[in-house]
Amino acid sequence: MISRLLDLFLAYEVDPNVNLIILKGNGRAFCAGGDVAAVVHDIRKANWKSGAQFFSKEFILNYVMATYTKPQVSILNGIVMGGGNGVTMHGRFRVATETSVFAMPETALGLFPDVGASYFLSRLPGFFGEYVGLTGARLDGAEMLACGLATHFVPATKLSLLEEALHKVDSSDSAIISAIIDCYSQQPYLKDQSAYRRLDVIDRCFSRKTVEDILSALEKEYMDKADDWIKNTIQSLKKASPTSLKISLRSIREGRIQGVGQCLTREFRMVCHVMEGKLSKDFFEGCRAILLDKDRNPKVNEMAQHSPLSPYPP
Repeated sequence: MISRLLDLFLAYEVDPNVNLIILKGNGRAFCAGGDVAAVVHDIRKANWKSGAQFFSKEFILNYVMATYTKPQVSILNGIVMGGGNGVTMHGRFRVATETSVFAMPETALGLFPDVGASYFLSRLPGFFGEYVGLTGARLDGAEMLACGLATHFVPATKLSLLEEALHKVDSSDSAIISAIIDCYSQQPYLKDQSAYRRLDVIDRCFSRKTVEDILSALEKEYMDKADDWIKNTIQSLKKASPTSLKISLRSIREGRIQGVGQCLTREFRMVCHVMEGKLSKDFFEGCRAILLDKDRNPKVNEMAQHSPLSPYPP
């Protein structure tokens, strides 16, 4: 899919008959992410370089999308997770619906938010990007719009009308395309239990310098408020790979002062280190628990053997 998309995007950019790109999923999801299990399978056969080639092409596609001269309209109906965000978040228009589910769940897999996530997460309001990237929290369409991950919200029942209108566009003018999407857009209700309504707590806790400080701040908040959302956030962090949490936090912080090309280059170097080094143990265990055996119970204490976070139990 990545190879095909890359070929098409490169061809369409120089094709005078193409004014914009409409990207959507073929099924009930937009894109649930890359085939990480296949990468793990290759690494176990001492062939981590095939995984590196996969990530290299994927990140090149992400960069092409981020620097594309023609508008890209991504219709995010259904799940958009992990690598799926790499083929949409760099585009100009990102249309969420009531079925949209966003997540970057990499820390649970022993990896880190990649595909340029250190760029687009670091540019969310406050420290919401750190929260989303470290916990792997799932956001609905209303939350995606509120924090800026989506540019528009269109009810799923209106998507066919939107696509029909976009197919008639004879210009690459972003203002014209935005105006067309606006005709079908609405302002969704942000639920009271939404994480985005807790941005003040998120900013207080996830602005801390280290992962240990973040956890300590969250635990103090929970003692003061006994909020189930805070409890669940703490549990999400403690189930993730401790080393991945540290890598992810630093990556997002560095992303704040880097361009998208710098972020993707750095992330590629990071993922190669994960695949070929000691961190591959975390990667194996996370993928076993989430993707292969699906018991969703990674052995955090084993994963934490190289991390100062090991005192925190699963």
